[in-house]
Amino acid sequence: MTSRHYMWRLAILALGFCSIAAGVYLFRNWIDIFTRMRGKEMALSPTSRAYDGWKISPLPLDFDVYLFNWTNPEDFYVGSGKKPRFEQLGPYRFREKPDKVDIAWHNQNSSISFRKKAFFFFDAEGSNGTLEDNITTVNTVAHAAALRTRVANFFETFAIKSALAVSEQRLTETKTAREWMFDGYDHPLVSTMVTVGKMFQVSLVPYDRVGFLYPRNGSADFEGYLNMYTGADDIRKMGQLYAWNNKTHTGAFDGECGNVYGSMGEFFPPNLTPKDHVSMFLPNLCRAVPLDYTETVSVHGVTAFKFSGTERAVDNGTLYPEETSCLCDNDTCGPVGVIYVGRCHHNTSLYMSYPHFYKADPSLLDAVEGLQPEKEKHEFFMTLEPNAGVPMDVGGGFQANYLLEPVQQVKIYQNIPRTFIPMMWAEERVRVTEEIAADIKLVPLIVLLGQIFTGVLLAVGLICVCWYPTRLFARFCHSDDPKDKMIALKPLAFGTNGPSASAPTCCQSTLNPNVGVRLLDYRRSSGVANTAVAKYDDDDVESNSSECSNSCGTERLINDSAQCPSTNVIIR
Repeated sequence: MTSRHYMWRLAILALGFCSIAAGVYLFRNWIDIFTRMRGKEMALSPTSRAYDGWKISPLPLDFDVYLFNWTNPEDFYVGSGKKPRFEQLGPYRFREKPDKVDIAWHNQNSSISFRKKAFFFFDAEGSNGTLEDNITTVNTVAHAAALRTRVANFFETFAIKSALAVSEQRLTETKTAREWMFDGYDHPLVSTMVTVGKMFQVSLVPYDRVGFLYPRNGSADFEGYLNMYTGADDIRKMGQLYAWNNKTHTGAFDGECGNVYGSMGEFFPPNLTPKDHVSMFLPNLCRAVPLDYTETVSVHGVTAFKFSGTERAVDNGTLYPEETSCLCDNDTCGPVGVIYVGRCHHNTSLYMSYPHFYKADPSLLDAVEGLQPEKEKHEFFMTLEPNAGVPMDVGGGFQANYLLEPVQQVKIYQNIPRTFIPMMWAEERVRVTEEIAADIKLVPLIVLLGQIFTGVLLAVGLICVCWYPTRLFARFCHSDDPKDKMIALKPLAFGTNGPSASAPTCCQSTLNPNVGVRLLDYRRSSGVANTAVAKYDDDDVESNSSECSNSCGTERLINDSAQCPSTNVIIR
């Protein structure tokens, strides 16, 4: 074989090893490489592609509100034998127009601070009901005032009881849907406190009106001042909160339960797997809610992971004590499914749950009538494209419940049972369009192409490395020609053409005198031409060149076969 053949063989082997090395490296690092490349383009900045869509959502946002009408409050007393009955009204649908305002960039830690401002416009066609519907629910202001008598001194208790009697407060309030939601209504106790506060130049109550969503419409302060990472230093941190109202702990819960972290809903970590869980920070709950993987779905042809709120998100120390015991109120853990958020809402008796007490303790549902939890309607979920961490479909919400309990110092609350009263729940529904889904589909496609390219590199490398040994092995196994078998068994001698200069010649070789050898002079045209069997003694071995030439004819030593290419040797 010529030197050129050996050089080609070396080049093929080198190409094979390089391809295998590159394939192994890409197999282990392709996802990270693509993530870093994507991060340089997608990290939030005034000029990035993600900025405009983050500041003002390009998608239509539906905000649906459901209100519970209490139909039998007159039967709510100990010994009545009747459960409080509720009728769900709605949805009252609003078109949400959100925006980010008061934006400030912080390059020192790659973060951005902002406030969320949103306007809500009633969608009569998409609603089931009108804003003038009358709805009856618990009088939270009067009951909150009555609870103060438990810790107040004599004079404060007398003032509260007098105010409740003068204003003729009752167990419930009946107002229109408009008043219960964004508009709010005037409450005599609140108006009195506002007037007294103005006289003494102090703020005794946070609002001048009462309403579940008052004054959220058009307000930039309702959800607080938020600070989150832009992803400029690490795309995995993009959209994750660092601080809320300039604090890294909400103060609404003890320990880790009050830490500020999680997404605000626009961006989630990339490269998610079914073993991961994500978190979403909800200002109304003053905490981050964990969402666990539940299933893989398809949204407009894009494979996505569905992360849902499970029992872990509404447990308070019963099912997951190591994680959720810090959600208990003063070491008092209520039933599974309701979380006390009063410290987040001016110390009222407010509890959050999934709608209709979904995934809650059965005792909560058994205490009332009219609620029917269903997974399809009441599940809280985020469906994310796993490679990019982009939300594809969002739904569900949380229900506000008021703990109505007896207060012996106040007459109207002396003979009532301790019951969680559902008041309202809301959900924000958003689903990407097919056009946006087509753009998102490019991300998993690029990831797939990278994995295919990695596989091709590994395959090419293995073929190049294994090609020549495989060829020799196949030749050895399938050839009946003894000459081919001997060539296949010869060790590789790169860079040579024939025997080594230092190798012994045929005439320098010696054989054991007891070795019998058959020498075959093989010609392709005629087969075996001459056969001889010789028994050599030590005296038969000659060292001159002429005898060596003769030995290469029909009779020769087995060690000299390399110098006689036309001769094959068979050892008996």
